[in-house]
Parts: sequence; C-alpha cells; structure tokens
Amino acid sequence: MLSPELLRETLDMANLECWERERTATLTRRYTPRSHTRNLRFLGTPVRAFAVRLHATGCSLRETQAVLRLFGVQRSHQAIFQWVHRVADSVLDPPEAQPKRVAVDETAVKINGEWSWLYAAINLGTKLILGVDLFGTHGTDPAAAFLHGLSEKHDLSEAVFLVDGFGYQTVLARLELSIGVIIQTGT
Repeated sequence: MLSPELLRETLDMANLECWERERTATLTRRYTPRSHTRNLRFLGTPVRAFAVRLHATGCSLRETQAVLRLFGVQRSHQAIFQWVHRVADSVLDPPEAQPKRVAVDETAVKINGEWSWLYAAINLGTKLILGVDLFGTHGTDPAAAFLHGLSEKHDLSEAVFLVDGFGYQTVLARLELSIGVIIQTGT
C-alpha cells in the first residue's frame, strides 16, 4: 500500500501560492475511537496535492475521499472539491513518463457499503504516480482496462512490471506488454 512518505516524495506542490491563505486546510479534525473529543492533526500539503492528483486521474470526489481515509485522513468531499478548484489554474497537467520499472497493485476498498477495487501504478524510478483507477469488479478485465489506460498515457513499451501474480501475466500478454515481467509473490 502507498505510504505518507511516498506521497511526500511524489508531490512537489508545497509552495503553491493558492495554499498560503487557506486557514482550515492545515488542520483536520479527527474523532478518536475512545472519546467524543476532537483531536487536531496536521494535514500537510502533500496530502492535498495527492487528493488533487487522484481526482485528476478520474476518481470522483467521494472515491478520492475514500482513498484518503485509507491513510487516516478524514476530509469531506466538499473540502476536496475546494482543493481541486483552488489549484485548477495553478497546476500543470500530469507529466507523461517513460518508466523503466512500474509497480502495479490493487486493493479492495469499501465505499458506502459496497466493495470496489482500487488499482494504482507507480514509476519506481521517479516515484511518480502513473495512474489510479477504481473499479466495481475484480479480475483480469478491470486490470486490462487499467493497464490499457496507462499505456495510452505513458510509453510502457520498455517497462518492467512488478506485480503480485494475481493475473497480471495474462493481462500483460493480452496488451503485448509481457516482456520483462517480474512476478513478485505477495502476502
């Protein structure tokens, strides 16, 4: 799973002028499970930038909110909406990449009582998030759709894929990306 340290390395939007006057975004309120008191916790710019990038890759505001919850960040979809529109004119489009090594993984997430599968791909050389997508089903078809979308955005012709063996070998062969596949058994 992605970690907050990886997010800090991946995102370089900390000095955007549009964040400077945001009064409430530097703190987030989180209820502790044992009490009804509020704890204030720092919500850094890398988390906001990650949320904006997630939304830019096609995740809805509520899907982005669910992904942030995986990291322990509790923000409303309205706050994420404000972040997205605040930086809309300040941020360039995500860069295209020619990655050498790509890590691809999926994880199950529960959104509004329904199970969905979040697929993510990261360029291991630059720690750039190549793509994130959410699917309602799990299997080779969503994996193929995700990797096909990646191949349209980025040049993956010479990439080595690090996968967990879930069925990506079939998918990569279907997309003619099977050369140099490294299968890593996961837990």
